[in-house]
Amino acid sequence: MNHLAHIFLAGTQAQAQLGGLLGDFWRGAPAPDWPPALRAGVMLHRKIDVYTDSHPFVIEARRLFDAPLRRYAGILLDMYFDHALARDWSRYSDESLAALSTRMLDLVAADAAQLPADLLRFAHYMRSHGLFVGYAQRAAIEQALGGISGRLRRANPLAEAGPELWQRASALDETFARFFPDLIGYAHDRRRLLGID
Repeated sequence: MNHLAHIFLAGTQAQAQLGGLLGDFWRGAPAPDWPPALRAGVMLHRKIDVYTDSHPFVIEARRLFDAPLRRYAGILLDMYFDHALARDWSRYSDESLAALSTRMLDLVAADAAQLPADLLRFAHYMRSHGLFVGYAQRAAIEQALGGISGRLRRANPLAEAGPELWQRASALDETFARFFPDLIGYAHDRRRLLGID
């Protein structure tokens, strides 16, 4: 899953949500001096990634992409799932995407001295590109794929993958509709075990 989904799946505690976002930018074990909910949010992020990558619906959806895109199918699915979540956000939350974005940016700013530079750069990107509201638009997803493409070390087709992604939109919407309820249930159970529910 991508940034928006990780924040949503982290539950309602602000520090757990920040941990859900931080999980993509922190390597290694969570720092022992972090608040417990922040640590738990990072651990939850990693459990969600393992669950997602091994889920039969996601494995099946990866097969929708032919080479050379299949190698990057995980990234494409993560981005599409955030697109689907943003597009239908009001079904999942009473908080607007704009309000969530502002709140998350405020959390990052408040803890900026302790957060990795990559997360701070992403927060700047969020602000300047109107995320997470923008994730509901195809153009924002294509722009994000271009940014990911540029950060990868080897040449890749992600910057031009938009048309291939949208051609599979119906199948990917069906996958999301089948998979996301499972993932919500899984995240709820993990949050309870981690003490953040």
